Amino acid sequence: MTLWLVIIGTCAGCYLLKLAGLSAPRRLLDHPLVRRFAMTVPVALLAALIAVQTASDGGQELVFDPARVGGVAAAAIALLLRAPFLVVLAAAAATAAGLRLLGL
Repeated sequence: MTLWLVIIGTCAGCYLLKLAGLSAPRRLLDHPLVRRFAMTVPVALLAALIAVQTASDGGQELVFDPARVGGVAAAAIALLLRAPFLVVLAAAAATAAGLRLLGL
């Protein structure tokens, strides 16, 4: 029963957060500080997700996995070369798979 209460509470919280964003006054959204915040937060969150997925094993420990780090490095290089998104994904996946095949 406790799990269902947590799930329902989380759903209600997400809905209210979304509703708050949709009902924010336009003059607040046009403020330069709010606009800059809205532009930079998604980039920071994505970087944090990439870092956590690259350097963790699903538990509470940080690990160094050469295949993951190599895949992220290959993706970064492809992004610097302005490759299309699917090419970036393919380069990261192929690099990680190749490193795993080599036993790293």
